[in-house]
Amino acid sequence: MTGKSVQSKLFPGESSADNENNIKIIRPSILSVSRATDIPAFYSDWFFHRLSRGWCIKINPYSGRPLRVDFRNTRFVVFWTKNPSPIIDKLELLEERGHGYYFQYTLNDYEKEGLERNVPPLGERIDSFKRLSDISGSERVIWRFDPLVLSDTICIDTLLSRVEVIGEEIHPYTEKLVISFIDLYKSVKMNLGRTGLEGIREFTVDEIDEFASGLQGLASRWGITVSTCAEEVDLSGYGISGNRCIDPDLIMRISGDDPDLLRYIDKNQGKDPGQRPLCGCIRSTDIGQYNTCMHLCSYCYANRYPATVLTSYNNHRSHPFRATITGEKIGDYWYLEDE
Repeated sequence: MTGKSVQSKLFPGESSADNENNIKIIRPSILSVSRATDIPAFYSDWFFHRLSRGWCIKINPYSGRPLRVDFRNTRFVVFWTKNPSPIIDKLELLEERGHGYYFQYTLNDYEKEGLERNVPPLGERIDSFKRLSDISGSERVIWRFDPLVLSDTICIDTLLSRVEVIGEEIHPYTEKLVISFIDLYKSVKMNLGRTGLEGIREFTVDEIDEFASGLQGLASRWGITVSTCAEEVDLSGYGISGNRCIDPDLIMRISGDDPDLLRYIDKNQGKDPGQRPLCGCIRSTDIGQYNTCMHLCSYCYANRYPATVLTSYNNHRSHPFRATITGEKIGDYWYLEDE
C-alpha cells in the first residue's frame, strides 16, 4: 500500500483528518456491526478482512462524505443480526485479537406474512441461536423480537403466541429479550405497502399494556429480563425496563479485565449523542451502510429501495474486500483500495 498515513496518536473516541484528502479519521473503542445492515449474515468475510487490515471506510448517509474508521483502539464489538451462521466459526479470531463481543440477535416470526423475505426458516434460526449461545455464552446472545407488528391478521394474542413458541425453545440460551413497537416512518410505510398485508398500524397505549402484561407472565416463567428499545412508554409496572443495546454494564461484565476498555467506559457512560433521543446506548461507531441488507425485510427503515440494495450487494460481491462495504471506489483516495 502506498501514500501518506496519519502518524499522530489518538486516544479512544478521538478523531482527526487526513490533511492531504481532508478525510476524517476516527479510532473507536467500540464498534457497532451494524444497525444499518446485517454484516454477520452477508459481509462477515469483509468484516474480518477489514479488521485484519486495521481500517475500513464508512460513507455518511446524509453528506456522502467518507469516514475512515481505524481499528487500532477497538476493544469491543456489538453485532446485530438475524442470521449469525456465517460468522460463528470466525468468532475465535476476535478472541485472538483481544476483542470482546456480544450479539443482538433478532429472532422474529413473520413467516406467514412474508415480512422477512430472505431470512432462513424459523427452525434454522432457532438452531443458530442455540449454537451461538453454546459457543459464546447465554449472556452474549440477546434475543430481540423487533419490531412488533400489528395488522388485520396479526393481533396481540397472535404476537404473544409467536413469542411464546420461540421463547420456549431458546430461553435457556439467553438472559434477555428486547422488544420494540413498530414505527411507521415514511420509508417503512413505502416498503410495507409492497407486501399486500392489510391494516398494518402502530400500537395504541391499551394494546401496548395488553402485550406487556402477557409478556410479563412469559418472562417470569422463563426467568429472563425484558427491555424495550428506544420506546417512550414506561412499562416498569410490568417489570420491563428501557434497554441500552450498546450496554456498558454488559461490556464490563464480558471484558472487565481490559483496562483500556474500562477507562473508555468510565469516561463515556452517557448516551451516544449520534443516536435518536430515546436511545440509551453509549457511544460507539457503526460501520454499516444503508441500502445493503439482503434480508429485504418489509418493515426495515435502513433499506429504502430494493433495487439499490441488489446493486450494492452485487457490487460488493465483485469487490468483496475493498474498504467500503459496497465495494465502491470513492474518488481517487489512495487508501480506498486493497493492496
